Amino acid sequence: MKKVLSILSISLLIISCGQNNTKSIDKIIEDGNLQALRAKRTEIVAEQQAVADQLKQLDEAIASLDSVKKLPLVTTIMAKDTLFNHFLELQGNVETKKNIVLYPEMGGILTRVYVKEGQKVSKGQLLARIDDGGLSQQLSQVEVQAQLAKTTFDRQKRLWDQKIGSEIQYLEAKTNFEAQQNVVNQIKRQLAKTTVTAPFSGVIDDVITEQGSVVSPGQSALIRIVNLNDMYIETEVPERYIPNITKGKDVEVYFPILGKTINTKVRQVGNYINPNNRSFMVEVGIPSNGGTIKPNLTAKVKINDYTNEKAILIPQSIISENAEGDQYTYVTLDKNSENIAEAKRVIIKTGKTQGDLIEITEGLTSGDAIISEGARSVKDGQKVKILN
Repeated sequence: MKKVLSILSISLLIISCGQNNTKSIDKIIEDGNLQALRAKRTEIVAEQQAVADQLKQLDEAIASLDSVKKLPLVTTIMAKDTLFNHFLELQGNVETKKNIVLYPEMGGILTRVYVKEGQKVSKGQLLARIDDGGLSQQLSQVEVQAQLAKTTFDRQKRLWDQKIGSEIQYLEAKTNFEAQQNVVNQIKRQLAKTTVTAPFSGVIDDVITEQGSVVSPGQSALIRIVNLNDMYIETEVPERYIPNITKGKDVEVYFPILGKTINTKVRQVGNYINPNNRSFMVEVGIPSNGGTIKPNLTAKVKINDYTNEKAILIPQSIISENAEGDQYTYVTLDKNSENIAEAKRVIIKTGKTQGDLIEITEGLTSGDAIISEGARSVKDGQKVKILN
């Protein structure tokens, strides 16, 4: 103790001398004598070295008297059972089965377009009409002939029922009537191809071909119709997740462009493994959300593939690995009233990760005090000072 007091006295004396030296330095600088300046600088450097040596002695003396300072300072976290939901993160695109482009079944002039873009239409509603090329006139003529054939057949049938006339006359009348009726039906089917109707209820997204244009069957796109009430996200999942991804699993969908997140479920799991990338398709149903979610929109999909209701989670940063490849961390034992405890190395086994946390499957139990800050600076069996 006397040694420490002596060192402190010397330090105070040096500080006092330093204050006096400040005045002499100002005087030397004012005189402008180069040799005097250099001499004074050499003197001050020597004084600094002496002070540094004395400070070192002070630190050593304090360390010898303060046993707590020698202990590593650490903080701990308490291991506890936590609900752990792991999510498989994928990317997908919004799709809809009711998003089609209508093509004509017959060539000709597009005489009328009855709808405009943005218009809501019902299933079966007439959207456009193509010039029939005289089919309606042909139908009228054939219907007259069919009516005559029907009248002839009806009369011949009545006679035949009364055993009047020959069987061949009856059969010829029947055949002629049926043939004329088939011609009528065939022309009606052809005539139906000159109209374009809505295959389902939806909204006209685009009128592609203008009225008056010449169109060809299967080549000239006419109208795009979309229904946003039955949309879904289609994404590919690696085959190793087959046991974990099932219908009804919880899904979190985030749309980066919209900045929106929705919660939904898996509605369909594919039964076919793509041999090229060893993956299967999954469909996730989504609502239209007021029309803001549209087909082909990119989405980030998080599917719940694993749940542990009593998981122990710790930060990945506090886990180390030994030469044998075993992972380990430290827990504290026998903490006393001064928060001094013993650090014990524990070999652990890990499971799934989520962000900065990792699941511990073996090695730790609920209630263990795990060293967090300072975990990489302690050794097995070493005494530590717990700050928290």
